[in-house]
Amino acid sequence: MNFKPVYIVDGARTPFLKARNAPGPFSASDMATAAGRALLARQPFAPENLDEVIVGCASPSVDEVNIGRVIALRLGCGNKVPGWTVMRNCASGMQALDSALVNIQAGRSQLVLAGGVDALSRAPLLYSDVMVRWFAAMSMARTVGQKAAMFLKLKPAALLAPVIGIVKGLTDPVVNLMMGQTAENLAWKFGITRQQMDAFSVESHRRVSAAQDARYFDGEIIPLVDSDGTVYAEDDGVRRDSSLPNLAKLKPFFDRKYGSITPGNSSQITDGAAWLVLASEEAVKRWNLQPIGRISDSQWAGLDPAQMGLGPVHAATPILQRHGLALNDLDAWEINEAFAAQVLGCIAAWQDAGYCKEQLGLATPLGKLDQNKLNLDGGAIALGHPVGASGARIVLHLLQVLRRTGGKRGIASICIGGGQGGAMLIETEGT
Repeated sequence: MNFKPVYIVDGARTPFLKARNAPGPFSASDMATAAGRALLARQPFAPENLDEVIVGCASPSVDEVNIGRVIALRLGCGNKVPGWTVMRNCASGMQALDSALVNIQAGRSQLVLAGGVDALSRAPLLYSDVMVRWFAAMSMARTVGQKAAMFLKLKPAALLAPVIGIVKGLTDPVVNLMMGQTAENLAWKFGITRQQMDAFSVESHRRVSAAQDARYFDGEIIPLVDSDGTVYAEDDGVRRDSSLPNLAKLKPFFDRKYGSITPGNSSQITDGAAWLVLASEEAVKRWNLQPIGRISDSQWAGLDPAQMGLGPVHAATPILQRHGLALNDLDAWEINEAFAAQVLGCIAAWQDAGYCKEQLGLATPLGKLDQNKLNLDGGAIALGHPVGASGARIVLHLLQVLRRTGGKRGIASICIGGGQGGAMLIETEGT
């Protein structure tokens, strides 16, 4: 396979800040710009030397629809550096990396800033269609009598009830299921118990807490400062008191009668941004760059939207096959923790002979993934899942883990709302 190398020169992200039922302190472009400025300031090239800026964002604000261009200009890249936005739901940040990779391999770009961002705490509250039609009719009313008649039709309790934008965004319109309901499907399919999900979630919080104490995230996080001077220096969603008894108190959210998916064993709604600087071999030589790793392969896959959480299985398996690798030949894995049931479902699917044969075309199961290689420093259940940023974050952190542990290669993979999966094979330099 002729896969032209694309080098990872550096990377950085903001702290991931948990949404708390109100707009967070930073807009999406504020976060991405702050992290991007700090990242570019430590490079030997100027922002205007970039060939393009690519940003994954699932929920840009209405005044920043092409948020990639907005950020590029705010970063000081100048008018001539294109900035653009990609959207592949949960994998938008990974799609930005893949788009940069393809352009570098094609020779169209040499040096690219790519990543993702979302400020989900600022997802809009919307008027219902009925209320919008009322406004339209009111705008057509000309006489006092016509306007009075329209006001008599106004029923605030019914018409003014807001439509929560993030709930609509996290609902698949084809199968009419919220993402948590698709996770319920996986729990049922593979017999994953509530206790198993909660135990996985407790371990995610424990691992993030341990990583914070060991300062493992310091090398990738750029602190943020708000207008009041408050400093946000670390991810704030981790619950150090997380325990099985505490999680057992939470009620199922997506299927209140029969379900097992709760807010405690689901990823958190979060704001955050993550970036990587990608370069061709020519750019590495031109700017005397010191790469920290490279993207050695990537893969996208589609599957039943009602079982979207198994996307990592469908995307990572072809990479393993192309490179002649078994699951545990890799030194580390990052699988985004959309839900505990979703990650546990992926682990179960690789061990299930029927699933591997019918869905992956394998003669035998791939086996059991060693969880001591999976999400060593925890994942989105404790860190949060700012949809547009997560795909870039897991690639960045996978590389950090490999370098810290002396590992040579790993896979970062993510499930995608709508029934898709994405995966990237990452290698450290010297392999």
